Amino acid sequence: MRVHGSCHCGAIQFSGEVDPTQVVVCHCDDCQILSGAPYRAVISAPMDTFEISGAPRTYVKVAQSGNRRAQVFCPDCGTALYGAAAEHPTHAVLRLGCLAERDQLRPSRQIWTHSAADWTAALGDVPASPAQ
Repeated sequence: MRVHGSCHCGAIQFSGEVDPTQVVVCHCDDCQILSGAPYRAVISAPMDTFEISGAPRTYVKVAQSGNRRAQVFCPDCGTALYGAAAEHPTHAVLRLGCLAERDQLRPSRQIWTHSAADWTAALGDVPASPAQ
């Protein structure tokens, strides 16, 4: 499936091919802090299918494993766009919130659940409103 994404201000546009059955929700501490949310939903696109326009910035973090991961974001609006290996990346791990097709991409698994906020499992029970 071809997906298309952009940052909030529109300065950066990207697209890539993904397997829609491979959406992951990550609850690790790094994803929580870097996204500013209790978890991050992602899907991987092979770099040979990935196209980007604009001039993103990159922050390289070191994971618990010692792996260096590039965190790519818009320098104007700050939107987190994707992550990848810092050297010789084979995949861009796209942030679902940036994708136009996000409603079609249902998570298939969750990882680092030992770091998950206890209340995330009960979100379905929280009263909801279709608008503010």
